[in-house]
Amino acid sequence: MAVIASEYASDVRLDAITKLYGTAYAVRDMTLDIHAGEFVSLLGPSGCGKTTTLRMIGGFELPDAGTIAIGGKEIQALPPHKRPVNTVFQSYALFPHMTVSDNVAYGLKFSSTPKKEYSKHVADALDMVRMREFAGRKPAQLSGGQQQRIALARALVNRPSVLLLDEPMSALDRKLREEMQIELKLLQQQIGITFVFVTHDQDEAMSMSDRIAIMRDGQIEQIGTAADVYDEPSSEYVAAFIGQQSFIPGTVTSVDAAGIALTADGLTLVSSRTPHRHVDKGDAVTAAVRPESISVTDEAVEGPNSVNATLMGISHLGSRLQIVAITPTGIKIISRVERSVGVPTVIGSTINCSWTSDAVHIY
Repeated sequence: MAVIASEYASDVRLDAITKLYGTAYAVRDMTLDIHAGEFVSLLGPSGCGKTTTLRMIGGFELPDAGTIAIGGKEIQALPPHKRPVNTVFQSYALFPHMTVSDNVAYGLKFSSTPKKEYSKHVADALDMVRMREFAGRKPAQLSGGQQQRIALARALVNRPSVLLLDEPMSALDRKLREEMQIELKLLQQQIGITFVFVTHDQDEAMSMSDRIAIMRDGQIEQIGTAADVYDEPSSEYVAAFIGQQSFIPGTVTSVDAAGIALTADGLTLVSSRTPHRHVDKGDAVTAAVRPESISVTDEAVEGPNSVNATLMGISHLGSRLQIVAITPTGIKIISRVERSVGVPTVIGSTINCSWTSDAVHIY
């Protein structure tokens, strides 16, 4: 496989960038540092500002305030074709009347690459995505995954410092999307270019990214590795957006060296974790527990971090079972356990859900 040297990778810095549409903020005073050669995903729901941020890096939108720098050089005033970036769009945007080879070569027309070197650059780019044997085909003769590879090759042929990817796998079926996630991450590691990836799919971001920037209302709510944002979500919003949680609202009854205790509709919870903000006795808070931290038995158990509930449903998730139960006061508890672990299976039966104090996050 041809490899683009990592010397082409550059760092990206967004410093207090803001973008307004009328009086509405799409992005608001956002600062983000992306290291050279890093794979960073902008993750969030529709309307959070992630695509607008990507378009400002690419030059398709201009910030109303703030600066954008790549490799230490400010680029916010440059047009797209003069920035050291290329973009892979959601639609791939391949020319249907051109062959694969011509589609990939098209981007070279706007570069300083001598025409006599086009063939070598195109062959190298197609080798990167394992598509050289399809060079003479038209896009209509390719599968969705193959078209995506061609779009990647066309974006990489100019050896950009930064590759921008705007939900490029959203049109693929789930199995192919999962396969392409692995391939895309391996490709990024091999070529060493800085990748900025936009997605609303948390699994997609978790599987590929060196770091994930979770966005909300035009700002970054939290940025960190997949482990950071999953194990240590900084807010209830992040906890709810990444993975699943059982959320239990309650009132703090004590705060001491051993941890925080709270009551919630007759339940007693204890957390030994440091809370995400300062709390005092009497404060209204929300406790959150990940499904994999919750054990399930068919025996009633009393005590803190333990609740008897009615089994409402069981879902098969490959090697795991997802168990949904409802407490007498209507709190939904979600547990995920290995299929090999014996668990209650009679819908409507009373089960016990319990967890340890270090599994309880307080927001």
